[in-house]
Amino acid sequence: MTAFGTHLQATVTTLCYCWRVSLRDGTVFGFTDHDRALVLDGTEFAPETGFSASEARRSEGLGIDTADVEGVLSSDRITEKDILDGRYDGAAVETLIVNWREPGEFAVLSRATIGKMTRADDRFVAELESFGRGLDLVSGRLVRRSCDAELGDARCGVGLAGPTFTATGEVVSFNGHDQMVVAGLDAYAAGWFANGVLSWTSGASAGRTERVVDFRHDAAGTTLVIWPSLAAQPVPGDAFSVVAGCDKRFATCKAKFANALNFRGFPHLPGNDSAYSYVTPDGAFDGGPLVP
Repeated sequence: MTAFGTHLQATVTTLCYCWRVSLRDGTVFGFTDHDRALVLDGTEFAPETGFSASEARRSEGLGIDTADVEGVLSSDRITEKDILDGRYDGAAVETLIVNWREPGEFAVLSRATIGKMTRADDRFVAELESFGRGLDLVSGRLVRRSCDAELGDARCGVGLAGPTFTATGEVVSFNGHDQMVVAGLDAYAAGWFANGVLSWTSGASAGRTERVVDFRHDAAGTTLVIWPSLAAQPVPGDAFSVVAGCDKRFATCKAKFANALNFRGFPHLPGNDSAYSYVTPDGAFDGGPLVP
């Protein structure tokens, strides 16, 4: 039996929990519910976050196991901006049980990913989901009329470099949570950037991307509408680049991007009405061919 196993069977134990968080960009953070910092397995686990764990739910079969981790926004490494920007979404989390007197004695209890992270009143709650969540994700292709490629990727093949499909601009004013008047895009037709992707290149949101909902010219000026977000709002002068939008329809692929040969959908797929149109009360449906 290992030294840690012997300690777990003792009448008195000195145990604490640690969480190792690996973000998608490769950054690794360590946190613990102990009252002092611990170093183990090459990671320093900080105590100042006030982490506490909820009851973990485990189930047999293919169900997704979940648990919550709650803490206070008291660590410089966990900022409200990072949470709102989704930096922790999809991060890998290891839960460890550690002998804090001998940090080299520990065991990994679980590995999970952060499915959702929310904040309120200077506290955060991270929902941990087991790796079984991957079984809920779509794998492979769906047969549908619309294209399933992302504009500009290898399957799409459209070159986005150049002013035809990529433009730059800056914010003139920001109204509400999703509409902003911009400069630099006056020459583009209404709707050109709808369903496109906007990337911030300066300001508090630099590095973040947004999905464009609509692009129009109205009384207020040239207006971009983006998906509402709780992240830091842009201010006048913030610069961005934006890529033309694609609504995934065959007609758009052909007319707007001249890319019909690479369309990754099935535009002539018959709908339900066509599939059932042959059904008649006196029909013989014995599995034979409908057309001799």
